[in-house]
Amino acid sequence: MCGICGEYRLDGSLPNLDHIQSMMEKLEKRGPDHAGTFSDGALAFGHRRLSILDLSEKGNQPMIDSQLSLALVFNGTIYNHPELREELGAKGHTFFSTGDTEVILKAYAEWGVDCVKHFLGMFAIAIWDLKEKTLFLARDRMGIKPLYYANTGKGFRFASNTQALLASNDGNDIDTSIDPVALHHQFTLHAVVPAPMTVIKGIRKLEPAHSLLIKANGEQQLNRYWTLDATRPKEEKTDEEWTEAIHESLRVAVRRRNDVSDVPVGVLLSGGLDSSLLVGLLDEIGIKDIPTYSIGFDDQPEEKGSEFEFSDAVVERFNTNHHKIHIPNEQTLSRLPEAIANMSEPMFGQDAIGFYLLSEQVAKDVKVVQSGQGADEVFGGYFWYDKMNKAKGTHLERFRQFYFDRDHDEMAEMLTPNFIDRDFTAETMTSILEAPNADTFIDAVFRADTTMLIVDDPVKRVDNMTMAHGLEARVPFLDHELVELAAKMPPHMKLQSGGKHVLQQISRGMIPDSVIDRKKGYFPVPALKYVRGEFLEFMQDVLNSQKCKDRGIYQRSYVEKLLAAPDEHHTRIQGNKLWHMALLEYWLQDNGI
Repeated sequence: MCGICGEYRLDGSLPNLDHIQSMMEKLEKRGPDHAGTFSDGALAFGHRRLSILDLSEKGNQPMIDSQLSLALVFNGTIYNHPELREELGAKGHTFFSTGDTEVILKAYAEWGVDCVKHFLGMFAIAIWDLKEKTLFLARDRMGIKPLYYANTGKGFRFASNTQALLASNDGNDIDTSIDPVALHHQFTLHAVVPAPMTVIKGIRKLEPAHSLLIKANGEQQLNRYWTLDATRPKEEKTDEEWTEAIHESLRVAVRRRNDVSDVPVGVLLSGGLDSSLLVGLLDEIGIKDIPTYSIGFDDQPEEKGSEFEFSDAVVERFNTNHHKIHIPNEQTLSRLPEAIANMSEPMFGQDAIGFYLLSEQVAKDVKVVQSGQGADEVFGGYFWYDKMNKAKGTHLERFRQFYFDRDHDEMAEMLTPNFIDRDFTAETMTSILEAPNADTFIDAVFRADTTMLIVDDPVKRVDNMTMAHGLEARVPFLDHELVELAAKMPPHMKLQSGGKHVLQQISRGMIPDSVIDRKKGYFPVPALKYVRGEFLEFMQDVLNSQKCKDRGIYQRSYVEKLLAAPDEHHTRIQGNKLWHMALLEYWLQDNGI
């Protein structure tokens, strides 16, 4: 896992190497083990390395293959690189390293832009062809690894986070004004801004499952190389056959993410079904003494601050090498700005601080962990899915009433006229939900959640908060082959039993019943859930600041209404609306926007 950046000048001049250095400084936390640069005419690369595979100097980047006339920077892990190495070797390619980076170079030489179709894993890739003077960029199917870019007028710049691009903006060639279309999505879909948009007009992000080829004449060729089919297979399966097929696919996904590493792999164990099942599956495939990590916070009168009773049961069952981490509330609040500073985009999920503080402790012990993100979206774990499924109306109406944070009328009450126009989010979701190759409405919902909504909410949040401490998070529930299989599964295999029925069936007898039968939990961060004391003061200071007033995004009457009753305005999925507003404004201020 790493941080990557680069600049391709299209105006006949050389790249600004100060830009590369400025970007690399903002990527250091993603890759604390090594720094490297490369330049060739109009192109310059920068790379910060977190050493996971081939720990020797031969695995350093940028990686140059002089025989093939190719150079590469890469963030991620290709889990099938040993198989690809053997296949490419049979085609005459020779290798000087043992990791996955060189395999990508040989694959590009062999298959060109179609090389990404051969990769199983998570990745953001940039390849420079020294002969053709073309830059090839690609992002993994599920969007697990980030890739941001800016068309500057003079050229093209890219990086693993927005902070790096902003650090290179000394000439103000990146438009940092607010994108009203992105803003509408931000406040409707609880901080999900679908690629290629971000809230900053001049910064875009490559869409998942896409590649981008940039030629010396400035032409850009965008290509989608994968789509998710949510239709039933021609050959019917019984429920038992579906359960076994998912079970086996999960075993493969977990094994891939454990075995393809030259350093130990741990598990973030929340005590919920998903992370507990990962531990059970690792035990099932013969992995013992698994490093596991749980976090808890101080209790509040209304809510417990930890779920240790459930994680403890899993630890006892599998005798894991467990680490229990407790965070006092005062640290939760005092270090909240640090977590926000590491968000590549503004994120509303209050569990970001939890992942940030947990990752800090875990990174002292291991460099790689498996995490349960994606299970709820792929296997139907959230309460609103069943409600949507039973509702009447158009696809948009069924989705909107259980998911949208604010309807368009409230958006018009919240935003000043310069930042409000049409109901852009409704247009986006209508297009996505009514796209072909989904048998039913709820199939279309699961597909939308898996391929778009999850990308820019929990997946991005976990990547940012773990990589802030040089920790690689691997997410087996988002193995694309598992996702493809699950997308074809009948919806009742997900919706029954209160959600994630098939995972409950697999888990029964493997992990403790108390974990399977518990009420669904969410990352407990009580100090940030109840708007009072220091947390309320923090939001008041941000929203009443002169910078916020001068920016003019929010109508003051709406701000004052929420501040008058800070704990009474919640979204349909129980997010705090005041926090949403404060978080966006604080993020903008923190990034000098």
